[in-house]
Amino acid sequence: MNQRLTFQTAVYLTIPPLLWAGNAVVGRMMAGIAPPITLNFLRWALAFIFLLPFAAWVLKRDSALWPNWKRFALLGLLGVGCYNALQYLALKTSTPVNVTLIAASMPVWMIGVGALFFGQRITTRQVLGALLSIAGVLVVLSRGDLAVLAAVHLVPGDLYVLLASLAWAFYSWLLTQSAKDPPSIRQDWAAFLMAQIVMGMAWSGLFAAGEWTLTDPQIVIGWPLAAALVYIAIGPAILAYRYWGLGVQRAGPNMAAFFSNLTPLFAAVMSAAFLSELPHVYHAVAFAMIVGGIVVSSRR
Repeated sequence: MNQRLTFQTAVYLTIPPLLWAGNAVVGRMMAGIAPPITLNFLRWALAFIFLLPFAAWVLKRDSALWPNWKRFALLGLLGVGCYNALQYLALKTSTPVNVTLIAASMPVWMIGVGALFFGQRITTRQVLGALLSIAGVLVVLSRGDLAVLAAVHLVPGDLYVLLASLAWAFYSWLLTQSAKDPPSIRQDWAAFLMAQIVMGMAWSGLFAAGEWTLTDPQIVIGWPLAAALVYIAIGPAILAYRYWGLGVQRAGPNMAAFFSNLTPLFAAVMSAAFLSELPHVYHAVAFAMIVGGIVVSSRR
């Protein structure tokens, strides 16, 4: 696997955190409009419709999807069925600070999963890079004041974020085993994503059915929900997954994990923009630390 970081690969890995930051903002806005697990299902159902013109052939009985359904069922479970559903669910019981803080542990999970299950060697530079990048995230979350972090209290929603990060780590490492995928699907990005969505919708639909059976959810049909679904289906779902897959296959999951730490930084900037607040010095400091972690971990 190529572990070198080129400018093009860096762009590929920067686009998903930017879109995911917007996803977090929209997810919080939808907290009182749509149930979290149902929101995830609707998101992927709409993404499925958008991809039909590009990859409808994947659904045919003689396509390569069905002989390889077990692998795509696993990818669909982790990347489509679990990851964002757990994040949306976490925002009901956990604060945005806690959610982003725990999600910032992604490089650690990525390195650990790679070492334990995929035979990857952990280097000193990766560890140092992970620590430096996470420190940058902490600067953003604390707004330059460590007293903010000291006041953080864990709630059940934090466990959902932890599980989401673990699921995403396994998902990203499974992406590196693309040699197992049939060429007709592997060489077509829309087909590859469609194969995951088809299986993932079965999982997310099952989870959504459980949400409506076991709880008393409320959904508000209107333009806010429609606009939110269009964004999270096209941006954080289709485009982000497309570029994340490209970046992971080019640079590897360990390197890609450091870019995921740009998400809370982008989220902080977006929040500042929506609140008409000017950027602060700690934003620049955090950005330098996060990028520094990426540079340290990428050097040979």
